Amino acid sequence: MTTLQQGGKSGRAPEQTFEEAKYLKRLIESATPVRVKLADGEEVAGTIEYYDQSFIRLTRKGEPNLFVFKHDIKYLLEEG
Repeated sequence: MTTLQQGGKSGRAPEQTFEEAKYLKRLIESATPVRVKLADGEEVAGTIEYYDQSFIRLTRKGEPNLFVFKHDIKYLLEEG
């Protein structure tokens, strides 16, 4: 047995750290403008109004609001 096994801790990373939820909540509360780069290369901008396990809701001025699936997001940049 290794020391880790004896101490009751595994060397595996946790399944969830909940950092994503904390970050998205902060963006919502501060109404920080963001730019979202999608996997297909398209970019959309707005503020995140809502999120859940699968998607974010992006509110945009003068354009329809969008529901963006998280698996389609390449990265997200803060603009504010």
